[in-house]
Amino acid sequence: MTWFHEKLYEHHAQRLSIDTTLYHWRTEFQDVLIFENAIFGKVLVLDGVVQLTELDNHIYHEMIAHVPMAAHGSARHVLIIGGGDGGTLKEVLKHPVERVTLVELDGEVIDLSRRYLPKVSDGAFADPRANVLVMDGTRYIAETQEKFDVIIIDSTDPIGPGEPLFTAAFYRACRTRLRPGGMIVVQSGAPFFQPKELETVCGRLAASFAGVRPYLAPVPTYAGGMLALVAAGESRDALRPPVKVLRERFEQLQGQTRYYTPEVHRAAFTLAPSFEPASLRDDPMPVGFLKTGS
Repeated sequence: MTWFHEKLYEHHAQRLSIDTTLYHWRTEFQDVLIFENAIFGKVLVLDGVVQLTELDNHIYHEMIAHVPMAAHGSARHVLIIGGGDGGTLKEVLKHPVERVTLVELDGEVIDLSRRYLPKVSDGAFADPRANVLVMDGTRYIAETQEKFDVIIIDSTDPIGPGEPLFTAAFYRACRTRLRPGGMIVVQSGAPFFQPKELETVCGRLAASFAGVRPYLAPVPTYAGGMLALVAAGESRDALRPPVKVLRERFEQLQGQTRYYTPEVHRAAFTLAPSFEPASLRDDPMPVGFLKTGS
């Protein structure tokens, strides 16, 4: 049996059996591997790191998309930076949006995802509300005059092609492209293994946004089984509305989610001990302790 070994971290690795290799080649920007696994189905790997699987990608995509969309409540124009597999695009388009702009650096990832992982996007790229651009996300943010209600940074980890999307300057530029009441969400890796990275992302966002809150999504194929995302906007409370408000907004999805619910939305912001970045705590506490109110 052939095995894929992921070694994103120095002292930890995971491996998945490769039952069938569907594609393996290098694009202009990164190494792409797509294979089938008996448990997780088709698996997309970029530069040796698992990006998604057919079995559990919906958890990640629903949480990165519906949390800001439901928190905002009336987003009409949405920007996705990255997300070439189309999963986040699919979830955002479940809302009554007018336009979703997706900016992906590597056009081959879009083509390969549509060919080998069509269920992930499920026709989203053909939706007339979708505007897909193949270009550098940082350049797009610097050059566009468009304004958005929600910006979603659906990127790889802060290494290689994804590194410029994690800078304070980029977050500051994103802030200028948001309408009043606008929100941004970024992925921030595995908090068990990358606590410093989570702290850094929160700190850089806090330099441009008054409200910053990390939240969690359980994704089995990510190291430690838990992914950290960070939402930011004009206030912390706006990112986690009352459950009654979320339930009203959730009705428009008409049962189209498999993981996200208003209750999950609220619970995701209640972090386990040691996950709360020190810079976001309301009062000084030793590392490893968390005030669980609100």
